[in-house]
Amino acid sequence: MFEHTFIGLDVHAVSVVACALDQRSGELERAAMAAEPAVVLDWVRRFEPPVKAVYESGPTGFVLARALRDAGVDCVVAASSKLLRAPGDRVKTDRRDAQVLAEMLAVGRVTEVRIPDPEQEALRDVSRLRASAARDLAHARQHVNAFLLRHGIRYPKEHKWTLEHGAWLRRQHFHDPVLQFTYDSAVEQAELLNIRLRRIDQHLAIIASTCQYAPVINALMCLRGIQVVTGFGLAVEIGDWTRFTGSSIGSYLGLVPSEQSSGPSRRQGPITKAGNTQARKLLIEAAWQHRRPFSGPTGRLARQLDLVEPATRIRALEGNHRLHHRWHNFDARTKTPVKANTAVARELAGWCWSLAAPLQHEHAERMNAA
Repeated sequence: MFEHTFIGLDVHAVSVVACALDQRSGELERAAMAAEPAVVLDWVRRFEPPVKAVYESGPTGFVLARALRDAGVDCVVAASSKLLRAPGDRVKTDRRDAQVLAEMLAVGRVTEVRIPDPEQEALRDVSRLRASAARDLAHARQHVNAFLLRHGIRYPKEHKWTLEHGAWLRRQHFHDPVLQFTYDSAVEQAELLNIRLRRIDQHLAIIASTCQYAPVINALMCLRGIQVVTGFGLAVEIGDWTRFTGSSIGSYLGLVPSEQSSGPSRRQGPITKAGNTQARKLLIEAAWQHRRPFSGPTGRLARQLDLVEPATRIRALEGNHRLHHRWHNFDARTKTPVKANTAVARELAGWCWSLAAPLQHEHAERMNAA
């Protein structure tokens, strides 16, 4: 069935500017309204169905899209980075943006963003809360280190933020009471943020073991460099792994080289950094662990492998051996470590997909059979 009307919505925190395009006549109808799902739905229902609506991804989230879908209106969310704009277009208004969205939707040039259900979005918010808490802690610790260095005080050992380092920090004193107050406040802030991060990690571990992504998280944790926090983050950020293939997931995460080619010349540049930023960072961090030698599973990894099915266990072991072999080859060729790690992260994404996608396929088949 072909849609009669395509609707572009330029959504803001307090207002929505809408543009409806009649496919048969080419007629445009515009309106401005409050950013309330009920108000937008009332306006959309004025048009003869079937109707399809679109708005850009952004800070307003998916509340409007879910409300329209629940009411039977086909609504999609467009990836902002994938919207085409003419290089010479120097006029940008809400009315024009809404019209462009409607026109792109009519010709099928909108790249859709996956709309998570409320439970999936809540899990993703927990993962991002943890990432934000880790950044806050890193900044607070850096502030303490920089403060001491500015005043000529340096910790004599290599490893910081251990129990011994904490005791050393508390022994530092300044004659100036203003400096002492500033230093004590900075150390206190770092300690409080560390306690907050540990509390979040405890709750996250409980959530990870009971949420809908628990089988996927367990499988991902069979790869080196991926423990509860990283496995949970990858699972909830990507969500449906079956959308991809082993080769396309690297492109989705922005881990493939950018390219500018024309005629016989081909020029590749830095990675595109498209797609999900949080998932890409987690893979980059995990990939460094595969530089260490790997002869077989021990400790946590051995215990984790006992929790999964044999097929997953075999695949994970193959991945761990393969990824270390890739690192070994890059080191032998004296490849720049940062570039080598990015290449390993791209391949790691494929191995993660090979563990997660079959589990989700099997789950979907069981649900359909039931």
